[in-house]
Amino acid sequence: MATFITEECINCGACEPECPNGAITQGAEIFVIDPQLCTECVGFHSEEACAAVCPVDCCVPDPNLPEAEDVLLVRARQIHPDKVFPALVELTPALSRFRRA
Repeated sequence: MATFITEECINCGACEPECPNGAITQGAEIFVIDPQLCTECVGFHSEEACAAVCPVDCCVPDPNLPEAEDVLLVRARQIHPDKVFPALVELTPALSRFRRA
């Protein structure tokens, strides 16, 4: 699932610099996440970086856009062609929320 920002967003901007993909931008009223750039931080962090810093917990998985871990990892590789990502079977809990114990 791509992450999205709910209407509870207070426009603090804490999330924007945390996104490794540049998927978060200031919208008309609240910050927004481009689902074509969101990888839920797979390959980077164990949880969505935006959600980790959001003071009002408004960065949540979008139930309307379910995506598997492998799809998100492929997207991360496309967005960051110069970065080496581990193979799907080598991902650790530190690099994917899908691997939580």
